[in-house]
Amino acid sequence: MMRSFNDSAFFLSNKMNNLQSLIIGVVEGITEFLPISSTAHMRITEGLLGIDNNDKFTKVFTIAVQMGAILSVVFLYWKKFIQIKNPSFYSKLFIAVLPALILGYLLGNQIDKILEKPLVLAVIMILGGVLFLFIDKIFVDHVIDTNEKIKNSDALKIGLFQCLAVLFPGLSRSASTILGGMSLKLTRALAAEFSFFLAVPTMAAATAYSVFVKNWNVDSEGLALAGNKIHGYELITASSASITSFVIGNIAAFILAMLAIRFFIKFLQKNGFKLWGYYRIIAGLVTLLLIYKGYLLD
Repeated sequence: MMRSFNDSAFFLSNKMNNLQSLIIGVVEGITEFLPISSTAHMRITEGLLGIDNNDKFTKVFTIAVQMGAILSVVFLYWKKFIQIKNPSFYSKLFIAVLPALILGYLLGNQIDKILEKPLVLAVIMILGGVLFLFIDKIFVDHVIDTNEKIKNSDALKIGLFQCLAVLFPGLSRSASTILGGMSLKLTRALAAEFSFFLAVPTMAAATAYSVFVKNWNVDSEGLALAGNKIHGYELITASSASITSFVIGNIAAFILAMLAIRFFIKFLQKNGFKLWGYYRIIAGLVTLLLIYKGYLLD
C-alpha cells in the first residue's frame, strides 16, 4: 500500500479538501512560469498529500487551476493584450499556439497516462535539468530584444518547441518555449516574456477543452463509459465544496503566479538558467527517493 503524508489531521480523505486545493494552487502559481514543470510538481504534491489522482474532479482541477495563472499574465501585461493597433502580436501567438493544440488534441489520452507515472516525470525533470546546466553557454548570441523583431516563422518554431513539453511531460512548457526562443537569438528576458504570453492561449484552450468539451465519463484507458457525458464544469459545480476548492485554488495560483513572474524575469537577467538546472536535478532525485521509499506510487 502506498504511504503518504495523508495521516495528518488536515487530510482526512483522498478527496481534495480546501487546504489541499490551496496547496495545489500555490504550487501551480509558483511553478507554472518557471522552467521546472508545474504539472510534475502538482502531480507529485497530490501524491504526497494522499489525493486520489484517479478522481475526476482532481483531474479537472489540476488543469482548470491554470486559469488563475493565466489571469495573472493578462493582469501584469494587460497593455500588451489590448494592442488593437498591433495585430501582429495576436497573429504570432496564434501561429505559435497551433502546433501544441493539435498535438495535445491527438495525444491527449496518452499524455494523461504518462502524467500518472511519477517515475517518468522524475526522469524527464532530471534530464531537463542537465540540459539547463549548459543553456547559457550554448546560446550566447542574443540579438532579438523586442516582440516586434520576432518573425512569424520564429513564432512557429517556438510553438514547435512547446510541443516538446506535450511529448515529454515533466520537461516544462515554460522551459521548452524559452529554450526555443533562445535558440532563435531572443534575449533571456524576451524569451521568458514570450513564453508568458504564449501560455495564455495555450492554457486557456486546454482549460476550456477540459471544462466545457471533454467527456470525463471514461475508464482508465480513456474510453467512454455508458451513460451521459460528464463535463468538467459539472464536476466543478457538483457541490459547494468543489466550487470552493476551485475558487481557492485559482485565487492562490493567481497571486503566486504574479509574484513568480516578477521574480523570474529579474532573476533570469542576472543569473541565467544553471541554478534552475540544479533545482530540477535535485527535485527529480528527491522524487525518485520518494518513489523508492513508497511515498509515491508509480
